[in-house]
Amino acid sequence: MSEYTFENEEFRQTYWHTCSHIMAQAIKRKYPEVKLAIGPSIAEGWYYDVDLDFSLTPEHLEEIEAEMRAICKEKLKIQREVHSREEALEIMASEPYKIELINDLPADAEISFYRQGEFVDLCAGPHLDSTGRVKGNAIKLLSATGAYWRGDEKNKMLQRIYGISFQKKDELDAFLLAREEARKRDHNKLGRELGYFTTVDSIGQGLPILMPKGARVIQLLQRWVEDVEQDHGYLLTKTPLMAKRDLYKISGHWDHYRDGMFILGDPDDEEKECLAMRPMTCPFQYQVYLNQARSYRDLPMRLGETSTLFRNEESGEMHGLIRVRQFTISEGHLVLRPDQLEEEFSECLSLCKYFLGTVGMLEDCTFRFSQWDPQNTKKYEGTPEQWKIAQDTMAKILKDLDVEYEIGIDEAAFYGPKLDVQYKNVFGKEDTIVTIQIDMLLAEKFGMYYTDSDGQKKLPYIIHRTSLGCYERTLAYLLEKYAGALPTWMAPEQVRVLPITDRAFEYAQEVKNSLAKAGYRVTVDESQNTLRYKIRNAQMEKIPYMVILGDKDMENGTVSVRHRSGEDLGAITLDEFKAVIGKVVSEKMKK
Repeated sequence: MSEYTFENEEFRQTYWHTCSHIMAQAIKRKYPEVKLAIGPSIAEGWYYDVDLDFSLTPEHLEEIEAEMRAICKEKLKIQREVHSREEALEIMASEPYKIELINDLPADAEISFYRQGEFVDLCAGPHLDSTGRVKGNAIKLLSATGAYWRGDEKNKMLQRIYGISFQKKDELDAFLLAREEARKRDHNKLGRELGYFTTVDSIGQGLPILMPKGARVIQLLQRWVEDVEQDHGYLLTKTPLMAKRDLYKISGHWDHYRDGMFILGDPDDEEKECLAMRPMTCPFQYQVYLNQARSYRDLPMRLGETSTLFRNEESGEMHGLIRVRQFTISEGHLVLRPDQLEEEFSECLSLCKYFLGTVGMLEDCTFRFSQWDPQNTKKYEGTPEQWKIAQDTMAKILKDLDVEYEIGIDEAAFYGPKLDVQYKNVFGKEDTIVTIQIDMLLAEKFGMYYTDSDGQKKLPYIIHRTSLGCYERTLAYLLEKYAGALPTWMAPEQVRVLPITDRAFEYAQEVKNSLAKAGYRVTVDESQNTLRYKIRNAQMEKIPYMVILGDKDMENGTVSVRHRSGEDLGAITLDEFKAVIGKVVSEKMKK
């Protein structure tokens, strides 16, 4: 969200880490009974997890901020200390979370502390040399939220305090202004206010209800994606939402993804049937390929499906439409010969770029080459040799396609490397929106052979891919990007007809019916409100076009058209308006 003037990344993280200790010291001074957990620097600022017997309020945060400024003015020297395990346990005797951390350290670990004034904390560092190096009036505590100790919902819920700081007060002011603007665009706020989705406590976290507006936009996107994919040779499938654990055992998901699945039955009772909701579609779609013998002439086989998937996300990870437990995705799997891999991968990437570019998101995307972690092989299928081949192959393809990317170690799927298309929400939180994966392993697990031109049985490669990704997440990003004013072609309501007087109501219905017959989504404001109020309502609801009808329009057979941007098209014939909106919609313009 912001640009910083810290001299380098290392100094920035050191600065923020020091601030987390200053905050912990301030909390200790204000509330001596507090138990401290951990307090790292993060991508934007820092946080500290604390255990208190009361809930922190904004007023509490202001008090802690004031104490932090006082500590900065005290210019306390910050010193690093190293102690034996026995000494460390004695120093932290009153801090149960620190004791747990110390006991978890390897026997030969160096146990370091940082001391500033009366405050000492278990920490690997590094830190600045004095609290006076931190600009006290450029500190802001942002929020206090719940967080389980060590991220495990079986542990106690702590309070996590987030903070941010800068070396200049005007940088903090700029950050807070940008943050406020981001809040206005937050899909969690806009989407609810504009009636795109809602959530209900009795239904549960991560299970949003799509309201008519949200459902319509997703329907439009789904139909568009399915039609374009059909034009690109994809065969539409529709597969079950659940399967017996047997299927997931074959694919490897039972071993590598079980904790992220919703399971129906006892997963450890092999005598009784146990099913699981599908977290992905690949093992289901493979059955289409396996339904009959295949030859090299059948390849590539491109299978596509609008898939509803289920993933057991942690409660603390859920966020509006961006991270949910049930979602719908444009999922596809391409079964192909090895010599077809680069061309098909390139086509998948081109299709992804087309979709993201058309909705206006591509310009804000980045690419990540997600690889396995050779130090964590238990997480993955296959041998180091197989992974080298797969990753070298993808690296060559990405080089040939001139794709600029970052490398993400330990971000691969358990069966192969992938290209992740990354996107950030308005608060700078990054998620994957589209993924294209190379899989050289699962075909063998399922016996997916084909007869090659030489008459020999061979194993195909598989590409797992999405084209527009998760529709709920895409809708969230679109609401944020356009501040709720979605482009006309995907807007749930494209035109609102505003009769000025009761005399124009009948004419308004005629205009509406004509536009609706032409395929546009249109309503009539039949309220008794003033025209000014009707225009205001339409603008608040982000309706692209307002058609205003008065006596002159009725006499002349015209419509007075106004765009939400303020552009006034004046009085034109209905056919002329249809030509205008028709061009905007057919060309999928971003207005």
